[in-house]
Amino acid sequence: MSNTVLTIANLHAELRAGRKTGPGILRNVSLTVHQGEMHGLVGESGAGKSMIARAILGILPRSILISDGSIDCLGRQMVGLADSDRRKILGRDISLIPQDPLTALNPARRIGAQMTDVMRLHLGWSRARAHDAALALLNEVHIRDAEAVLRRYPHELSGGMRQRVLIATAFACEPKLIIADEPTTALDVTVQKQILRLLREMQNRHGTAILLVTHDLGVVAKMCRSLSVIHSGMIVEQGEVSDIVTRPEHAFTRALFAATPRYDRPADALSPVPGEVVRELEEKAATFDRARAGLS
Repeated sequence: MSNTVLTIANLHAELRAGRKTGPGILRNVSLTVHQGEMHGLVGESGAGKSMIARAILGILPRSILISDGSIDCLGRQMVGLADSDRRKILGRDISLIPQDPLTALNPARRIGAQMTDVMRLHLGWSRARAHDAALALLNEVHIRDAEAVLRRYPHELSGGMRQRVLIATAFACEPKLIIADEPTTALDVTVQKQILRLLREMQNRHGTAILLVTHDLGVVAKMCRSLSVIHSGMIVEQGEVSDIVTRPEHAFTRALFAATPRYDRPADALSPVPGEVVRELEEKAATFDRARAGLS
């Protein structure tokens, strides 16, 4: 039996308005995530990282359509999947840890109700059993006085505590794949470190595959085993993190590493990504779009 949890093959998504086709948002994207693996997806803002995550979950904006390729998750074809079937999978087999923990939680409902709803819906558990499981999960993510936290509303918790709640909820139904979409973006540096350590701890304990979406190469170097680098909707380099960190092959990957701040050398000047590298990639993307337009 294959240990592959997620396989994206030649995925192309484009912007459409009526009958008109706009530029490609994702261009022939291919990547694979294996069981128990943490795979990093890295790129600058607007590169298409979150669009890949949304394509997997089936929550792309209506103006963006998948025109080619496939997304195979746990033996299921996610592209074109009926909403009724998708609802059975999301939260049960695939979970999401979103960017902003405050907006991800319902401000009008208590933490306990939001956590237990997931288990009652997907696992069919009673309210009492789901409550006990939610309590255990909060203890597992090192939240003090978990019983009191279950009775609180999101605004009564700190950003780090809210993110711990989301991590606990993501693991609630023992999913095979978790998509962590920049899970530390809204947190300060000290809390980021704690959350990343917790995410690694939970993954090791549960054996869950994680697709870690981030713009931080330092995080990927510490957390992930494999890596895909994306720019302009295209995967420009991928492989084992150890290989890419020590021997990056693509000019854009090398430029990203050069532009990463060194905390052990704070006086070093930053090296921005060279304009010619960006222009080359954008021209390649434009050429790709023109070629597809000619085929359609």
